[in-house]
Amino acid sequence: MESNKKKELWRAVKFTLFSASAGLIEAGTIFLLEKLTALPSWACYLTGLVLSVLWNFTLNRKFTFQSAANIPIAMLKVACYYAVFTPLSTLAVKYLTETAGWNPVFADGLNMLCNLVTEFLYQRFFVFGSSIDTAAKKDA
Repeated sequence: MESNKKKELWRAVKFTLFSASAGLIEAGTIFLLEKLTALPSWACYLTGLVLSVLWNFTLNRKFTFQSAANIPIAMLKVACYYAVFTPLSTLAVKYLTETAGWNPVFADGLNMLCNLVTEFLYQRFFVFGSSIDTAAKKDA
């Protein structure tokens, strides 16, 4: 039982680290596109978001959840998450900054924390739930 708790804690740590790296990819992409292209801000943001989601999904599927699940189906499930999370979080950040007067850094930080927690739970129990650690067994 203790071993299982340690395994799940390590899984959460890996997810957090990979998510942080995805955040750097998103921020770097947005920064570079805004500085080097004439794309509108929303297009820079969307490009950065898509790249970070692909990066995060790939690393977490292989290393965090070690899943042999059908990749297109798993990715579709993640896309569904973002189809809901992105507009809701955008509205929440807009409300917190424009109506409630929050500093944008704090509003974005809360948004990122909500994304981290909800996406971990979503992927852990819905996207990869029944296929966790199947890639390792399949390769053995």
